[in-house]
Amino acid sequence: MTESFSDQEWLSIADLVRVLGVSQSRVRQLIDDKQLLAMRRDNGPLQIPAAFIRDGAPLPELRGTLIVLSDDGFSDEQAMRWLLEVDGSLGVPPVQALLAGRKAEVRRVAQALA
Repeated sequence: MTESFSDQEWLSIADLVRVLGVSQSRVRQLIDDKQLLAMRRDNGPLQIPAAFIRDGAPLPELRGTLIVLSDDGFSDEQAMRWLLEVDGSLGVPPVQALLAGRKAEVRRVAQALA
């Protein structure tokens, strides 16, 4: 994995319960509904990058982007990698572009990956 991927701050389900102020089952529902993306790192528990949370809630722009990636045939791990690693077309990791308000550009790049 590249440095940008491994240097992320990761949150556990328990961390998200505290940060989002919701139940563990609600956190899992957010993952199932593609409002958040989680993965097991080093065969450990599910974790979510802290960058996917803004102002105590899931990054709103993330869900549509995850759906585009899923429609493109990306696995959850491939989508996570793409979101967290620098994309040549964007010049930054796509999640950083989403945080900067570049949703349309991120989704155009994601659609072109199909």
